[in-house]
Amino acid sequence: RRVLFRSHGPFMPDMPDLSSTAIARLRRAARVWAVASAHGEAGRLARLHEALAVRLEPDDRIVYLGNLLGHGPDPKGTLDEAIRFRRAVIARPGGFVGDVVFLRGRQEEMWQKLLTLQLAPNPVEVLKWMFEHGAAATVMAYGGNAEEGLAAARSGAVAIARWTGHLREVFHAQPGHDPLLASLKRAAVNATDTVLFVSAGVDAAKPLTAQNDSFWWGGTPFDSIVAPFNGFKRVVRGFDRTRSGLDIGAVTTSLDGGAGFGGTLIACAFDNDGNVLEAIEA
Repeated sequence: RRVLFRSHGPFMPDMPDLSSTAIARLRRAARVWAVASAHGEAGRLARLHEALAVRLEPDDRIVYLGNLLGHGPDPKGTLDEAIRFRRAVIARPGGFVGDVVFLRGRQEEMWQKLLTLQLAPNPVEVLKWMFEHGAAATVMAYGGNAEEGLAAARSGAVAIARWTGHLREVFHAQPGHDPLLASLKRAAVNATDTVLFVSAGVDAAKPLTAQNDSFWWGGTPFDSIVAPFNGFKRVVRGFDRTRSGLDIGAVTTSLDGGAGFGGTLIACAFDNDGNVLEAIEA
């Protein structure tokens, strides 16, 4: 079913390029804190931030591994909390805007596609798929209704544009939400180019510059990656369909504790060799 979102026509993606801003570099980072998929759990993210705030050191950086939106009870509040904590982190003495990075997850990808649903050749099928995979919670958070959306999708492009236009207006009215979505990176690398941070996975058969949407939809079965990928000692992801918690493999680490599905939200601190130095849960 993922083929519904393969980029084509008006959704053609840019190719990620380490020389561009598509992939973030976490410069001068002694440690990188990676935050797993929060999936709309604003309260859980706030508790994680409380625990993280007392552990942050001056040379620490933070990367959110996508999927702040979707599934859980408060996607809008989750973005508010992420924005609040980012402001606090970069306001520290010596802080810089690049100290905190947000990655694109499948939920953010779906949300942006949903806002241009009138361009889809099969809007009803696409919207049903989105709702089945977490987007209904985000739609509700921004004042929408799933049944009204499906009715609009059946009625044609004009009705869809009216429905998505309302969602877009509500989203744009939330302070910081639009800039956050516009700032999303495809992936992030640490200061020594030894650890790669992604939302869902990679296609091990392709170079980093040809991953396209594998970063948020996944590609190669993650636990089958047992050799360094494109020179990276470790690949870290924040979304795992099995929601198996902290899972450390030969060169991979998954952090998904099941936030948004009744589980926990995990964050880990990684050194420049990809070792987990500390893990916290909320």
